[in-house]
Amino acid sequence: VGRTEVVRSSLHPVFSKVFTVDYYFEEVQRLRFEVYDTHGPSGFSCQEDDFLGGMECTLGQIVAQKKVTRPLLLKFGRNAGKSTITVIAEDISGNNGYVELSFRARKLDDKDLFSKSDPFLELYRVNDDQGLQLVYRTEVVKNNLNPVWEPFKVSLSSLCSCEETRPLKCLVWDYDSRGKHDFIGEFSTTFKEMQKAFGEGQAQWDCVNPKYKQKRRSYKNSGVVVLADLKFHRVYSFLDYIMGGCQIHFTVAIDFTASNGDPRNSCSLHYINPYQPNEYLKALVSVGEICQDYDSDKRFSALGFGARIPPKYEVSHDFAINFNPEDDECEGIQGVVEAYQNCLPRVQLYGPTNVAPIISKVARVAAAEESSGEASQYYILLILTDGVVTDMADTREAIVRASRLPMSIIIVGVGNADFTDMQVLDGDDGVLRSLRGEPALRDIVQFVPFRELKNASPAALAKCVLAEVPKQVVEYYSHRGLPPRGLGVPAGEASPGCTP
Repeated sequence: VGRTEVVRSSLHPVFSKVFTVDYYFEEVQRLRFEVYDTHGPSGFSCQEDDFLGGMECTLGQIVAQKKVTRPLLLKFGRNAGKSTITVIAEDISGNNGYVELSFRARKLDDKDLFSKSDPFLELYRVNDDQGLQLVYRTEVVKNNLNPVWEPFKVSLSSLCSCEETRPLKCLVWDYDSRGKHDFIGEFSTTFKEMQKAFGEGQAQWDCVNPKYKQKRRSYKNSGVVVLADLKFHRVYSFLDYIMGGCQIHFTVAIDFTASNGDPRNSCSLHYINPYQPNEYLKALVSVGEICQDYDSDKRFSALGFGARIPPKYEVSHDFAINFNPEDDECEGIQGVVEAYQNCLPRVQLYGPTNVAPIISKVARVAAAEESSGEASQYYILLILTDGVVTDMADTREAIVRASRLPMSIIIVGVGNADFTDMQVLDGDDGVLRSLRGEPALRDIVQFVPFRELKNASPAALAKCVLAEVPKQVVEYYSHRGLPPRGLGVPAGEASPGCTP
């Protein structure tokens, strides 16, 4: 990726070099940092330098914690004394909002012989090559030398490439139906200047025709253009919420119905092969390893459904696979794996495939969080199943209710069953509705047939399964008007003259 500058004669160096790295929630992005005591000029190879220690972590861990401090390790994992390294993450994307602008003008030049001008305004961004890129063209105001144009919205990226000092140019024209518009005048500014002038109540510019200015000494302008309103609307990103301290809580629900086959049989989807994980474990570990970086206590709820469980061996569609109903959480993903493996010989696979009870259980926890009024906890439910759900009506009802909560549902279909009917739960082809006709507030379900990714790497599987989660998180908090913690302006709320 890169290397820092050399800091001379210091045991506590602070490096100014910034490494820019693209961030993807759905990928495990492993990073390694190595520190050297250099003997030569900066920029030369490290081969002859003294290795002081290294540290490995994921980009997700740095993003979730904002600042990570770890001990430096020598070769073979030995500690490098008391030496530590601190890595800080900062979001520099900048493309996180849009601007609402409203212009009016007064005393524009009259370009028509038998009527007044029909003015419209064009706003351009000046590119690095000095070329002009049209940002917005207003409507035409007929027969009016003091037009008031309708407000319009543009993204910060479109307006100024997220650079407040990038030059902007406004041109005012008199409309001609044949396309030969008459030029009235122009002015130049920047978004930064617009904000400052608007905040001071002096947001107006002379609309100047350069030809007239060159020919006539007494020429002042061809009218005045006034910025009547400026509002910046902050649009928060998934990264904003994560770096604001939002925790991702991960729950896994595993199908223990009889259609999976006897776990003691090598043909069973639940068969524990000592040499390679089964499909349930592959999906669980691939997704769980991503999610664990965003949960500070690394404890995950692990539930089962569709089995007869001890001591009475009654059918349950919502049981803790660690058999502790008071605390269904496991320590880390490895703890979930161990609980699953220990659970298999103790239960009797049965049926049917009812998932609504588990969706409702996680939804109750998410509902309690919703009342906090903060963007602090979001819940992901991973359902692993080998067949189409039996309680489809109840499941649709539960999903519609959950769509109003800080919650996403990922369903992974394992095995070779026909999962066509499961696609209805994934709102990609239309809005999911309950049988009563109530629509889901947002699309919170992602369905993935495991067989399509059977030969893919764990990273590719996780990328496919988790790709929609960042959008779902932002949609929920934006709809609620909740900003990331530590940022006071609610999502989408306008701040007059606010600097992003």
